[in-house]
Amino acid sequence: MLAGERIGDEEGRLLFRHRDLNALGTIANVLRERKNGNFATFIRNLYVNYSNVCILSCQFCAFGAKKREAHAFELSIQEMAEKVRQGLEHGITEVHMVGGLHPTLAAGWYVELLQTLRALDPNLFLKAFTAIEIRHLAERVFKKTVAETLEILRSAGLGAITGGGAEIFDPAVRDRICRGKESAEEWLEVHETWHRMGMRSTATMLFGHVETLEQRVDHLSRLRALQDRTGGFTAFIPFAFVPETTDMAHITPATAVEELRTLAVSRIYLDNFDHITAYWISFGLPLAALSLNYGVDDLHGTIMEEKIFHMAGAKTPLGQTQAAFEKAIREAGRTPVARDTWYRQLQPESPAAAPAATA
Repeated sequence: MLAGERIGDEEGRLLFRHRDLNALGTIANVLRERKNGNFATFIRNLYVNYSNVCILSCQFCAFGAKKREAHAFELSIQEMAEKVRQGLEHGITEVHMVGGLHPTLAAGWYVELLQTLRALDPNLFLKAFTAIEIRHLAERVFKKTVAETLEILRSAGLGAITGGGAEIFDPAVRDRICRGKESAEEWLEVHETWHRMGMRSTATMLFGHVETLEQRVDHLSRLRALQDRTGGFTAFIPFAFVPETTDMAHITPATAVEELRTLAVSRIYLDNFDHITAYWISFGLPLAALSLNYGVDDLHGTIMEEKIFHMAGAKTPLGQTQAAFEKAIREAGRTPVARDTWYRQLQPESPAAAPAATA
C-alpha cells in the first residue's frame, strides 16, 4: 500500500475487518498527504431540492413522496431562482440540485430551470441530477438516449452530475433497500457516458445498513474499474445511513469508528481517486474534521439548506459557515482552501467568512 502497489478485493475486505483503526488512519493519512499535501478543501455551495415527488418508494428514503402526500413539495423555477440569488449574495460558487423522479414535469421545464439559473451568473457552476434522475429523464421525459439527454442538459447549463443514487451496487442489497431503482450497471453507464463527453462527476456509497463488508468492497471495486477507464470521477463521497424516520428505522446506525474506518479504507483502496470527501451532514462536522487524519482531504460544502438526510432524521445543522470550515480544518492541522466543483483550488487562503447560513 505505502509502496504504491494496488491492493486487491481480498485485501480490501481484510482492511475493513482490521481492528487497529489508528493503523488504518496512519496509512490513509500518508496516502492523502502524497496526493494533496497539507491542504483540506471545502466549497461554498447551495443545495436546492426542486421536488421530492417520486415514482419510487425506496425503503431507506424519507425524502421521496407521492404527489398527494402531506410532505410532498414542488418548487417553481422562480422560487429556486430566488434561493440561488440569495446564495450568490453569500458568495456561493455552486448550486447542487437533485429531486425525486417526478412523474409529470416536462422536458422543457428542466431546460428552462437550467437556463434560468445559468442566467443569474455565468460563473455559477450548476451541479445537478443523479444518474437515476438522468435515466428517468432520458427514458420517460425527453425520450432520447442517455447521451442525447445529457447533451441537451449540458447545452442548457449543466456543468456536472451528482454522485447520488449509487447506494450499494450489489443487486441483493438494492432489492432490499430500493427495489425498482435502476441497477448498478445503469448508474455506471450514465457516469461513463458523461465522462466520455469530457465532463466530471462524483461517486458515492451509502453504507451502514444491510450491506456486508464484501458488498462494500464490491462497490468500491466497480467504481475503481470505471475510474481506470475514464478518469472522470473527481472524488469519492461515502454517506453513513441515517435510519431514524425511514422504513428501516430498526437499523443501528454506523458508529464513529466504523465511519472513520470506511473513510480510511476508501482512501487506501481507491488509489485512482484524487479526493475523499467526508460528508459532514451525515458524519457531523467534528467527526468530519477528525477524518482529515484518516485519509480525507475535503469537507464538502456550506450547503445552506439540506433536506434529504434531515428528513431521514439527521441532527446536524442545515448548513455551515465558511468560518466554521476554516476553524475545523485549522484545528486539524491542515490549511483550509476553497475549491470549485471539480475540486480545483480557488486560492491558497480563503477570504473572510461569509455571512451565516440560514435555514
